[in-house]
Amino acid sequence: MTEAPLQGVGVLVTRPRAQAAGLATAIENRGGKAFRFPVIEIVPRPESRVAAEVAALPLPDIVIFVSPNAVEYGLRYAKDSTIGAIGPATEAAIKASGRVVDISPQIGYDSESLLAEPALSAVAGKHVLIVRGNNGLEHLAESLRNRGAKVSYLSVYNRNLPKIDPQLLAEIEAAWRSGEIGVVTVMSVQSLKNLATVLPDWCASRLGAVVLVTPAARVIKEALQRYPSSKPVLASGPQAAEMVAAIIDIYRTDLEKQHE
Repeated sequence: MTEAPLQGVGVLVTRPRAQAAGLATAIENRGGKAFRFPVIEIVPRPESRVAAEVAALPLPDIVIFVSPNAVEYGLRYAKDSTIGAIGPATEAAIKASGRVVDISPQIGYDSESLLAEPALSAVAGKHVLIVRGNNGLEHLAESLRNRGAKVSYLSVYNRNLPKIDPQLLAEIEAAWRSGEIGVVTVMSVQSLKNLATVLPDWCASRLGAVVLVTPAARVIKEALQRYPSSKPVLASGPQAAEMVAAIIDIYRTDLEKQHE
């Protein structure tokens, strides 16, 4: 494989603005061109409101963080509770803040992986606090309740639909029409829904024709429901290296088919 296996490949990076740099840089380091197009805006909720909600909740035995954003805006509320992280990026954010992660998936990075950990198998009667954005991960809470846990949510940030500069929209459409964008990365179902909403109409109508790369099986399911003829690709994980590896594999496979 060449040192620039993504030479000539344009990739739409839809992560929030503050979190896009790692993936964009990884794409460009392998010869590709990253088009930054954030489809979710992360906005912290007022501290006074969050603190009031925390005061009304029972003292948790376990606090689970579902994203690095949840860590950034909510770690202060964990106090002396057992700390859980849903995946490696969240775990790294907790450790970078000087706290110990007690529960994290040894394999995987989603609700199912975390629920498979022995520490969450015997939670009957325990209070579990899930720190998150304004929605998501209902499966995690439902599963813990089925195991007898008392589960509460603490929303510490909102994931808003961003207002996108008209110039950026025009640039994305021009690049898409000229064939410069061949891959779209999507990290969550909410990202996919937002993307379909904020893209220029011409681009949105062709979402099913580009290669969609995601680390989430739920996104694959949603994409196939929306675009039955599409061929979304599941990356092995959400980290930049895993996403880029999935994109490289797509083009390696295409080249191999051309030489058969």
